[in-house]
Amino acid sequence: MSVLKPFDKMPVLNMATVLFVGTDESCMEQLAEAMMKESKTFDVKIHLAKSLPLPAEKDHLRPRIDLIVFLINLQSQLSFTTVVSSLSHVDASFFLGKVCFLATGGGQMKHTIVEMPTVKKLADSYLSILLFSELNLHDVI
Repeated sequence: MSVLKPFDKMPVLNMATVLFVGTDESCMEQLAEAMMKESKTFDVKIHLAKSLPLPAEKDHLRPRIDLIVFLINLQSQLSFTTVVSSLSHVDASFFLGKVCFLATGGGQMKHTIVEMPTVKKLADSYLSILLFSELNLHDVI
């Protein structure tokens, strides 16, 4: 079982690597595309993972991860439990400003399975930022 550590690799000048972890691949891709469209003075690399741990056999090829974004779909219990189980594969020092939680799917409150206070409690327990977002606004009526 490999644990992600924030300082096990050297940083690369003018480059940041973001790791999205979540079961909703379309939301992760949509968010990654939006981030890549933004104008910036540095390079951003985005990696997607359905869960942690990451495969150990490609560890030597993987760049240093600067930020982990855990995506939780409030309409999926699987999404929440996958994120919770993935947290044990992250070194505690990552939670010093290098982790955030992004809750999606809250726009349709009657369809949510995971309650917002539950997600807030999870983020608070790791002293991490919690953001709420609706990535599929065209689906919300």
